Amino acid sequence: MQLAISHVFLQNYWWLIISLTAAMLVLLMFVQGGQSFIFTLAKTEKQKTMIINTMGRKWESTFTTLVVFGGAFFASFPLFYAVSFGGAYWVWMLILFSFVIQAIAFEYRSKPSNVLGKKTFDVFLLINGTLSPLLIGIALATFFTGANFSLNELNMGKWDTPWHGLEAVLNVRNISLGVTVLFLTRLLGLLYIINTIDDDKLLEAARKKLATNFFFFIAGFLYFVISLLLSEGFAVDPESGNIFMEKRKYLHNFLDMPLVLFMFLAGTVLILFALYRGVYSSKTDPVWFSAAGTLLVVLSLFMVAGYNNTAFYPSVTDLQSSLTIRNASSSHFTLKVMFYVSFLIPVVLAYTWHAWKAINRFRVSEEEVSGEGHSY
Repeated sequence: MQLAISHVFLQNYWWLIISLTAAMLVLLMFVQGGQSFIFTLAKTEKQKTMIINTMGRKWESTFTTLVVFGGAFFASFPLFYAVSFGGAYWVWMLILFSFVIQAIAFEYRSKPSNVLGKKTFDVFLLINGTLSPLLIGIALATFFTGANFSLNELNMGKWDTPWHGLEAVLNVRNISLGVTVLFLTRLLGLLYIINTIDDDKLLEAARKKLATNFFFFIAGFLYFVISLLLSEGFAVDPESGNIFMEKRKYLHNFLDMPLVLFMFLAGTVLILFALYRGVYSSKTDPVWFSAAGTLLVVLSLFMVAGYNNTAFYPSVTDLQSSLTIRNASSSHFTLKVMFYVSFLIPVVLAYTWHAWKAINRFRVSEEEVSGEGHSY
């Protein structure tokens, strides 16, 4: 007997997969966060090489997850992909550009034929480490603040400003989430350095940096969360599909979905505990608490953005053009086929975890980067 799966179930399921992918992307940007310290944390060339080497072990995971995030959105909610990636293309092009120069830097930084010099590629890594988290945070904030697009009767999107996404940087709430993501990745990067590098002076410097970067993270985080809970949100009438503004919509979403609220609060506590443990103890394991916390917080925010009759990509120029998981999804057939394919995800995750453990079996040390082994 063929299993009957409703279209609504599949839409909800794939929004969950998108949310998980986004959470993984933000978590894995600890690589970008670590890269942003190569000029300010390292005091010697050997220390800089150790930081670049420990991040170089994982940079492909972040790039791959970004591609998977975009691909999953294209397959499950193609209307969003067409509107956002096709309309706000300057933002996405800058993000992709920063990842391209990161790949070039890791590939050619230590090659004998490097005619540009290591410092040029170190600057590339710094640009990627600061620009991509900031812009991704700003892009994700538009899921709550809205974007300047409209749809015609054929569902073809039109971007309504000549800046094609760059206008998002003029919104304070967008910037606050961008700053939050930037400094969260920097904190994650510092905790990963503490976990994977065997150099007492570098680890002491990393613990000191945690405290100063925490201030900027918590300032951006509190501003975004408080403004989110107090602001109007883009609600959907489940019967007619009409979009309307609802006071404190996202606060209502948290209250209507207590499990999501618990995930958000638990994730926040785990991040704060990890930072406390990183600063005030000699343990090297706080990164795992921060990883779990990051996954829970980002996952809960995405669920608040898309579930409970909410427009996940609102239009500020034409309210009824706003995208929901109902009007922006693929066909029932496409979602159903991908549903069965998604059963392979646990296998991929298991392999990824095995490879991660194998690569991180030994901590990066000065002796390693001075030897004949591979060095970025």
